[in-house]
Amino acid sequence: MNTTTTTPATKTTWTLDAMHSELGFKIKHLMITNVTGYFTQFNVTADVDGHNFTTAKIDAEVEVASINTNNEQRDSHLLNSDFFETEKFPKMRFKSTEIKKVDDDVFELFGDLTIKGATKPVKLVVEYSDIVKDPYGNTKAGFSFSGKINRKDWGVSFNAALETGGVMLGEEVKIFGELQLIKQ
Repeated sequence: MNTTTTTPATKTTWTLDAMHSELGFKIKHLMITNVTGYFTQFNVTADVDGHNFTTAKIDAEVEVASINTNNEQRDSHLLNSDFFETEKFPKMRFKSTEIKKVDDDVFELFGDLTIKGATKPVKLVVEYSDIVKDPYGNTKAGFSFSGKINRKDWGVSFNAALETGGVMLGEEVKIFGELQLIKQ
């Protein structure tokens, strides 16, 4: 995540290569399996001192209506007032506040996540892959990330009791993704 330079670092903006990136989540269903979903429309920018991503100011925005769980009926339900209320809150947003180095390739990314108008702090674990030039001359950086949130902290609290005890949906949501950023 940090390359050494002999000249003072200049501010660099990195933007999302959407064709080579993904943003997903998993949530317990019926307390026995996970349902996986993705947001297909999102944007990420990182303002960085040179190639030193520990200095990055990251801003990500997600179009909530782009949710895809491979079930059209479930996706429609997720958009209404039981879950995301997309008519009132069409976007989610993440803004970084701090990055801490764990080792050469692993970092903790702290930031504020806004869902349904509520903003709460979150921590993501980020694995840095490398910086490379693609066949077209673009400089790209690769990252994988993961984290967990409690959906109720953001007012996403719909649930139903099961006859056998327990509830239909878990409160913990696992977030994961792959990001390829292009140097501008």
